[in-house]
Amino acid sequence: MANHPDLAAEQEYLDQAYAALEASRRAATRLTSMVEVGRGGTEQARYEREVILDTVVNRLQQLELGDAALCFGRIDREDPDAGGDGTESFYIGRIAVSDATQEPLIVDWRAPVAEPFYRATGRQSMGLSRRRHFATRGRTLLGIEDELFGDALAQYGLAAESGEPETAGVTGQGALFSALETARTGKLGDIVATIQGEQDEIIRSPLPGVLVVQGGPGTGKTVVALHRAAYLLYTHRFPLEGQGVLVVGPNRLFLGYIEQVLPSLGEAGVELVVLPDLVDDVRIQGYDRGLTARVKGDPRMAKFLARAVRDRELPLRSDLHVGYGLQRLTLTRERSARIVAEARRRYRRHNSGRRYVEGEVYAELALSGRDELDASEVRERLRHDISVREALEWMWPVLTPAQLLHDLYGAPSLLRHAARDLLTDDEWRSLRRPRSERVEDVVWATDDAPLLDEAKAVLGPKPRRKRPGDHDDEVRTYGHIVVDEAQDLSPMQLRMLDRRSLNGSMTIVGDIAQATGQWAHASWDEILERLPAKRPPRRAELTLGYRLPAPIMDLAARVLRHAAPDLTPPRSVREDGTAPTVRRVGPGQLSAEAVATVLAERTAVDPGQVAVICSASMVEPLCNALSNAEVPFGRATRAGLDHQVTVVEVGLVKGLEVDAAVVVEPEAIVAEEAQGERALYVALTRATKRLAVVHEAPLPACLDE
Repeated sequence: MANHPDLAAEQEYLDQAYAALEASRRAATRLTSMVEVGRGGTEQARYEREVILDTVVNRLQQLELGDAALCFGRIDREDPDAGGDGTESFYIGRIAVSDATQEPLIVDWRAPVAEPFYRATGRQSMGLSRRRHFATRGRTLLGIEDELFGDALAQYGLAAESGEPETAGVTGQGALFSALETARTGKLGDIVATIQGEQDEIIRSPLPGVLVVQGGPGTGKTVVALHRAAYLLYTHRFPLEGQGVLVVGPNRLFLGYIEQVLPSLGEAGVELVVLPDLVDDVRIQGYDRGLTARVKGDPRMAKFLARAVRDRELPLRSDLHVGYGLQRLTLTRERSARIVAEARRRYRRHNSGRRYVEGEVYAELALSGRDELDASEVRERLRHDISVREALEWMWPVLTPAQLLHDLYGAPSLLRHAARDLLTDDEWRSLRRPRSERVEDVVWATDDAPLLDEAKAVLGPKPRRKRPGDHDDEVRTYGHIVVDEAQDLSPMQLRMLDRRSLNGSMTIVGDIAQATGQWAHASWDEILERLPAKRPPRRAELTLGYRLPAPIMDLAARVLRHAAPDLTPPRSVREDGTAPTVRRVGPGQLSAEAVATVLAERTAVDPGQVAVICSASMVEPLCNALSNAEVPFGRATRAGLDHQVTVVEVGLVKGLEVDAAVVVEPEAIVAEEAQGERALYVALTRATKRLAVVHEAPLPACLDE
């Protein structure tokens, strides 16, 4: 690549593009000093200045590339205006750059004209005569790799059907393999320079409806989903910029891992969340286990919570009598029952009915007096009366989602009543938890998030007069939602996502073979039936594996044959690689051998990253062993992947990749996880270069072939 005859000329062109980029950045910087948002002027003028300033700032962010390459290739295609005798060239890059006369120097990778750069093959050239890939470091062009098509191939005496892209299923192999061999940094990088054809087809898929992407480990499904979000924002800037794009990940470690991808593509306005982030005003931490987690994700919980709310809408147990001057006002039990029944009929959401109930209670009390009384006066005089307030709270309390669940979990009688003919005794008892002094002190589990969200949907916002600065109590919806690792989402979590879809436009990615949670789904059909159905869903599959060398994939495939026999592992594009090692140690030697293996793997991939992947019960012993051996390391739950060596529980490793993985005690992983064999499959498929398995107990049957 380095000795290409066009190297100097292409370097000169890139220098020109970088100079134009700097000129654009300087012009945008000057604009920021011209747009002052001061105290003077009308509200309209201030608003317009703020909009202009935001636009300029966003443009500056797009123009800031850091160390990322501006341009990563060029396409030459037949020029229709030249009668078939000439060609036109387009340089494909991260963002569009024009010269002083507004002539394009670099075309944005998302533009329609750039599509052949990713999709053209030997049999379908899409009008290309040549595709050129650049290898760069910073602003320096290191090498050029050319792929020829059609007549250009014939000039060199080559047949079209022998073209490398078609036979290997991979384009730009030099650039791709160079990127795959680069040491991991603890942050997921973009693949914009090396997007492959099957990936690009998914990225550019139409916006409407639900798109499901099935992809095995290392097929790039996460980066494809993120690049799709960037593509959709570019192609459908209006209306998506106003409607919003939401990206949902499985845990915070994963969000930290992917957080740089979209900003590197010039899209900093996408919202990245885990599901608990979508629930306001509560503290959420940790996970439930076993039956409790299973019940909280069950679709029956929607009806259970609706019943729990209805159980708080009650007629009085006895007549209410309250003094009013020399009179005695009365609300009978029968009349209170009619008020409750009418409120249920009128109002879809519980809290919306409170004002109606209050009005009817005071009106009924006014009617019960000897003299004709005004209901508003009765209300004013009695609204602080303790017996009236207690009656209203009994009949129709105003509730927050947290208050509803706190009361429910803390009262066996409420649980039992809401669960009648719906949950078994063991199921509703698994929800029981002691009451706290204050609901504000409760720390909820991640599995409570969809229940709190469901409760909010049933209750609605509290009736109150909004003040300036108050946030909207209604659920925020989004024009497009991207969900990664969707195969583990429970029905209640899927309802939570469905509720936030503005128009049914979603991208759902995952791998059924890596479904490891309490609600591991057997097929995408189970997931699709709980998502928006405004249009028929579309499906796509990524079949080529880029992360895993073939020797590691072969070992992982043994486990897959047991864990999900109906699924086919992805085909690795990297046939060569270091064979994984499997070492068994004697009693009491596991931690010492794990440390020795970590040191060896760290040396082998330096400066790359090593992950020590284990069951939850093994995290502390392994951390202690590394500390005692004075090996610098981090814990994934505290520092993400910021250290060269990281200890990570298998339940958090999904979606991540490292240079080398040390999987410790596979039998413990299989025994402790809800879907043990699938969890082991996940653990074995994280490494881009090297894999070592260390064990003391016998290997699980799925691995011991």
